[in-house]
Amino acid sequence: MSRLKRIYEAADIENRAAILRALQPRKGARLLDLGCADGAWTAELGKRVGTEDLHGLELLEESAALARERGIETTVGSLAEALPYPDGAFDVIHSNQVIEHLANTDLFLREIRRILAPGGYLVISTNNVASWHNVVSLALGWQPPPMHISDELITGNPANFGEGTPGAYGQMHLRLFTHRAMAALAAHHGLRLEERGASGYYPFSPRVSRVMTRIDGRHSAYLVHRYVPA
Repeated sequence: MSRLKRIYEAADIENRAAILRALQPRKGARLLDLGCADGAWTAELGKRVGTEDLHGLELLEESAALARERGIETTVGSLAEALPYPDGAFDVIHSNQVIEHLANTDLFLREIRRILAPGGYLVISTNNVASWHNVVSLALGWQPPPMHISDELITGNPANFGEGTPGAYGQMHLRLFTHRAMAALAAHHGLRLEERGASGYYPFSPRVSRVMTRIDGRHSAYLVHRYVPA
């Protein structure tokens, strides 16, 4: 495994830890994981919140079936469309590395606000376009790694461990955010930023990254925000 890939995977682990820190315990809450995959992470979210009332929305039937085996009430559907739930249905909503794949981010946030119960909260995480590795890439004339230009190929940055590998439709990034932009768009759709967190600080180790994100979260690899209804 290349050093770059190890750094990336360590940052992903740090990001999940930051998400767990952002979640507030709420025993018996109704929790929705948008993009729940096989449900393994959804189960971890439930443990942190203190609930077994777990729900997921997942694009792939194979993954949804695995999530159901874990006891998660899972619906197969697209996150690019209106969410198939009634108003105020969930006390806790989680979205990790999803919004950057969607063209209609307005619909996504509007729908989250609609199905979020009064007194509930959203924890959302996505790539930070202001991360130093993106800034330095631009300074060198390279494509920032999370800014994809094709559905077929990852290219444009020789330092990206994924350089030259095939892309996949639906997995490429369409919209990227800074901390400020994420908060502003969420506010536009009736969500108030309650806590701003950050994780990952390339090219440093997890230990150094944790220190750096506290000092300079604006340039972290990922943003982790908690929102409540405005």
